[in-house]
Amino acid sequence: MLTTFRTLILGCLAAALVTLSVGVPTASAAVTAESGRHDQARDHGHGHGHGAARKPFSLLQMNLCLSGYAGCYAKTQYPMILDETVSRIEANHARAVTLNEACSEDVTEIAKRTGYHARFATVIYKGAPLACKTPEGRGFFGNAVLTKDRIRSSEDAPFSVFSGVEQRRWLCVTTVRGTDVCTSHLSTDGEGADSTNSVQCAELARVLADRGRPTVFAGDVNRRSSCAPKGFWTATDAAAVQSPGIQHAYGNLATPTVEIEPTTYTDHDAMVIRTRARR
Repeated sequence: MLTTFRTLILGCLAAALVTLSVGVPTASAAVTAESGRHDQARDHGHGHGHGAARKPFSLLQMNLCLSGYAGCYAKTQYPMILDETVSRIEANHARAVTLNEACSEDVTEIAKRTGYHARFATVIYKGAPLACKTPEGRGFFGNAVLTKDRIRSSEDAPFSVFSGVEQRRWLCVTTVRGTDVCTSHLSTDGEGADSTNSVQCAELARVLADRGRPTVFAGDVNRRSSCAPKGFWTATDAAAVQSPGIQHAYGNLATPTVEIEPTTYTDHDAMVIRTRARR
């Protein structure tokens, strides 16, 4: 009977120990779970706080003058302008590319040759998409964003006002790394307080301010004063030989450096922005 009682006591103690080891996590398990939460918070943060992982980020901005209607089109010596664009993307190891006055099928060709992901915003002209010409079959006229990283989502919309017969739009994409890249091409009626360009400029500032993520914009804004929202830096092509000062870049990434590259086949020089972004 004593043996039976001793066996019963030992069994109860063993059961209690098993219950204790299951109910209380070990220190190493708790640390691993906490580390996972820290990593997740860092990965989903905006990337411009303390300790955020950053890597070089370069953006190439070009106005290609590809519609086939403008006087500058002859300079493109089509398709030489496409070759020049591809070579500049590759030479600069650009993580993002913003293109104004482009054609949708030409952008598809550039994306195919570089392996980039692309989104295109068609410009409405006289109430309808404008087909590029000379040659035909190049799609519609508009603006594009290309990124080396996969694009998670994109959106574009017209500004509330436009001058003449061309509706101006903005385009933004969000990459899988959580960085937004935007572009636009504003109207050419000057930057007076009541001009269409100035109204578009103010609307663009609100669009960028509302992105809520690390954001970089580049485009031909046809003005010299900035459209950047509060907290964004401004960079321009003021040092360009061709049409200086009207291509701008704005962002809330690290303060950038700007490089201007003379172009052969378009009437705007290329602008390269180098900064740092989340990994």
